Amino acid sequence: MATSLLRVSPPEELLRPLAVPERLLLGPGPSNVPRRIQAAGGRQLLGHMHPEVLQVMDEIKAGIQYAFQTHNRLTLAISGSGHCAMEAALVNLLEQGDTVLVAVNGIWGQRAADIARRLGADVYELLKPPGKYFTPQDIEEGLVQHKPLVLFVTHGESSTGVLQPLEGLGQLCHRHGCLLLVDAVASLGGAPIFMDLQEIDVLYSGSQKVLNAPPGTAPISFSERAREKLLRRKAKPPSFYLDMGWLANYWGCDGEPRRYHHTAPINSFFSLREGLAMLAELGLESSWERHRANCTQLCQGLLDMGLELFVEEEKARLPTITTVRVPQGYDWKDITAFLMDNHGVEIAGGLGPTAGKVLRIGLMGCNSTRDNVERVLRALQDALKRCRRSRL
Repeated sequence: MATSLLRVSPPEELLRPLAVPERLLLGPGPSNVPRRIQAAGGRQLLGHMHPEVLQVMDEIKAGIQYAFQTHNRLTLAISGSGHCAMEAALVNLLEQGDTVLVAVNGIWGQRAADIARRLGADVYELLKPPGKYFTPQDIEEGLVQHKPLVLFVTHGESSTGVLQPLEGLGQLCHRHGCLLLVDAVASLGGAPIFMDLQEIDVLYSGSQKVLNAPPGTAPISFSERAREKLLRRKAKPPSFYLDMGWLANYWGCDGEPRRYHHTAPINSFFSLREGLAMLAELGLESSWERHRANCTQLCQGLLDMGLELFVEEEKARLPTITTVRVPQGYDWKDITAFLMDNHGVEIAGGLGPTAGKVLRIGLMGCNSTRDNVERVLRALQDALKRCRRSRL
């Protein structure tokens, strides 16, 4: 009998029901998923080439164009996380020997530089300390010195809590024959961004932050300048899965009959569609104002507790993710664990250059409310009273 050949027993843990706790996710992402988006993701599966799914994809494309404020025809959602969109942007834009300038003031610039080096690009880094942003003068000096084909900038640097000003950067890049690539994973829907007006060439985001959908889909858009760069490539992109030519066809962006490329995460598309629909119903300007107001309330509450905000300039604070210095004498792990264990609230420690230095509090999409601001402030006050403190 075939069963006599089995040497591995059914795992005991899989014979028990799945148990997932309810928590308020006020870290840097993912965010909580509203019931409406949960319900969309729980619908019965359809085939990835069914006309109903292609219609949903068209609606997602329109939703991304609204969220990005662009008319770009090459607009779609990558089947992967924000990291995947970062890689897709760089894999398609860059060829071996191309020069790229990466503005690094946190972990996302570091990762973009890492990916670009793996692609064989000539990578130069423009550096700022964590908590600081780049001025147009900083950018222009880098463009003049290195003459890059692509400039990478992070709009919402979630590891440091910085909101990078974008005004004038697109014009500056184009004056120097450079394309502007912007990471808006942590900022989309929470802070103003205007892809066409700001002359951004490639913009991408993620599903799991302000859009409140599960992680795994990533909006991305290419300007006509960027699309022309793709068409002029000497060689195919080194990734078939992320080849924008194939993806553009599957998403109906090239005017040709749609062809199979990969089996897309259909139910994740349903969720993303609803996340974009909820943003459209609320309206971008209302969403931006809600995030601004709740971030302001949170920052004031933290200051009233005697805590120190990591980003000094108010205008440079990312409205979706607030960074606060770990209070002297405390271990950040004790604070985050206390909030999780005693209040059912997640906040996070630092990441990359801010590891061990800050706490990160996220207020994104449906989680950005006055009630959640008050709840996390109360939980933090409780933690600072009850967590063990060193003599330092």
